[in-house]
Amino acid sequence: MKMRVSAVQFALKDVSSAEEWSAQVKHYVRNAAEYGSQFVLFPEFITTPLLGIGEEAGGAGRPIDALPDYTEMYTSLFSGLAQQYGMYLFAGTHVTRRGEGLRNTAFLFKPDGSWHTQDKLHITPTEVESWSVQPGEGVEVIDTPFGKVGLLTCYDIEFPEIVRMVRAKGANVIFCPSCTDDRHGFHRVRYCCHARTVENQIYVVTTGTVGSLTRVDFMRANYGQAAILAPNDIPFPPGGILSEGDMNADMLITADLDLSLLDDVREAGSVTTWRDRRIDLYTDWQ
Repeated sequence: MKMRVSAVQFALKDVSSAEEWSAQVKHYVRNAAEYGSQFVLFPEFITTPLLGIGEEAGGAGRPIDALPDYTEMYTSLFSGLAQQYGMYLFAGTHVTRRGEGLRNTAFLFKPDGSWHTQDKLHITPTEVESWSVQPGEGVEVIDTPFGKVGLLTCYDIEFPEIVRMVRAKGANVIFCPSCTDDRHGFHRVRYCCHARTVENQIYVVTTGTVGSLTRVDFMRANYGQAAILAPNDIPFPPGGILSEGDMNADMLITADLDLSLLDDVREAGSVTTWRDRRIDLYTDWQ
């Protein structure tokens, strides 16, 4: 079975209204539809341009706890687009309010208009100290007609244990939205995505923000590139890269994932890392 996936290098830019931001989202979805994509991934913190509406350039923007006010608009937009185009839209992340705290929440919108959420589990020091974001409590996989998929955000992919748990729950593809502001952060996420494909013999689809927001603190610089990654074995490209974007460009990439090849390499690959794991020494999630 094959699934066609796209990943968007979403260009963060100052906008004057929520409608202007929504038009940018619609453009990318229509672009992916032209390629026949069934799954589309947007990056982390996709809604942060909304904090700069009405602000002067060079200002601080509104505080992060203003973003939950846009949740209804955000879910309505992506839910409608998922239904209109019959796609699974991994709509990046949006800051949500849980009780008195904030979460960095990833959303998957399904073709029937419903959605699944997954809070980011591992929170970076900047998110904690500057925005008081709190971590999620658990991880689940998501059923699709193409099998189970996982949704882990940026820093989460740097923890191999959580990816092992998601694979043990049956996921063959991990979608990883990210947001990094420099080369160091970008390469941390990218290298870890590659490692997770090798360790678990899975696909990883990742993308990050590009561009800059002149009106929002901590979003003034972005360094990103989308990539669709596979295990490093003979059925796949030697470097494990099915597709990747141009660094820091406003663009979209697309590739087909052949899920049957994962079964092949797990059974008879050059290495069989998933089969050969030592669960007598380190257990999977049960």
